[in-house]
Amino acid sequence: MVQQSIKIKEGKLKDIELPSLWLRERVVGDNFVDKNNLQRLYEPALLDKNLKITDFNITDNFLNIFFSDGKNGKININEIYNEIHGIDTIPSKKLWHDKSNELKIYDNKEIFLNKDKFIEMLKSFYEYGYVIIENTKPEENEVINFAEKIGPVRTTNWGKLFNVISKPNPNDLAYTALELKSHSDNPYRKPVPGIQLLHCIANESIGGDSSLVDGYSVSKYLENNYKEYFKVLTETNVNFKFTDVDVILENKSKIIELDTEGNFKQISFSGRLDYVPLLENKKLDTFYNARKLMYELCNSDQFKIKFRLSKGMIAMFDNLRLLHGRTKFDPNTGFRHLQGCYIDHDATEGKLRRLLK
Repeated sequence: MVQQSIKIKEGKLKDIELPSLWLRERVVGDNFVDKNNLQRLYEPALLDKNLKITDFNITDNFLNIFFSDGKNGKININEIYNEIHGIDTIPSKKLWHDKSNELKIYDNKEIFLNKDKFIEMLKSFYEYGYVIIENTKPEENEVINFAEKIGPVRTTNWGKLFNVISKPNPNDLAYTALELKSHSDNPYRKPVPGIQLLHCIANESIGGDSSLVDGYSVSKYLENNYKEYFKVLTETNVNFKFTDVDVILENKSKIIELDTEGNFKQISFSGRLDYVPLLENKKLDTFYNARKLMYELCNSDQFKIKFRLSKGMIAMFDNLRLLHGRTKFDPNTGFRHLQGCYIDHDATEGKLRRLLK
């Protein structure tokens, strides 16, 4: 038997055509990949394009396979089945709105002492786009200590961490006592920071309550009920711009970005920072109507969950999926101090994949 591809007659891979080169690139073993990092010890582009399969068998859920170049090795059937069918260890997103979602709260000490709790926390983060961590030290730099237990912190022009306090002559409205409507952070960056952490050191003033909105759920609502609005929001590149005395940052993106298969990928929504392109009149009118409706949905009780960050709490949320905001507060009634930082999705994804391995 010498063939360019094979079809297995039974089991998980039944009737799936598996080409020889495709299989050859997935063979593991000391002759093929480094045992420490699983990187290939050869260049797959240099394999003979006429490579064929001379024999194969299945033992203990491994496909043992022999090739015409004299090499043989094994492949985990579960792994290639999951790859073919797009099955991932990272949980799928769950839609939620105000009434369907109780706050996902985890204890700081428990998640780092109990592997299963840490896994549960990270899974919940990917399902709902956020988690609340309680019982951390209400001290400066604690948000960095927490974040670095997951992965590297991303430094921006705000520094490794930033202080959310009311101060004179701020370079961002976050550093005032004003109400902040639902928005995503840093849509003017390339790339936009993936995950934000906000740690409450003090929240003694009247006001200053927090809110979260699932942009994924709002996007699905628009797709199902306002198709024309959804279309213009997913097709129009908006320019987001930030300016202060040190830097001017700009980035063009859709308010709702889809992947190549039409699935939700990212939301960029910040009405204080966006500049709509000059479209023809009818399309521009449609865009403005769509953006107005989206603003109303993202700030409505239908989609918003409201809560108060208490001293020692951290809100960790997906900045590419969720919008966040706060009510105005009166700094004369008490001190309010949050510290924040950013990490990227490869940190949480990589940590979760390793824990589940």
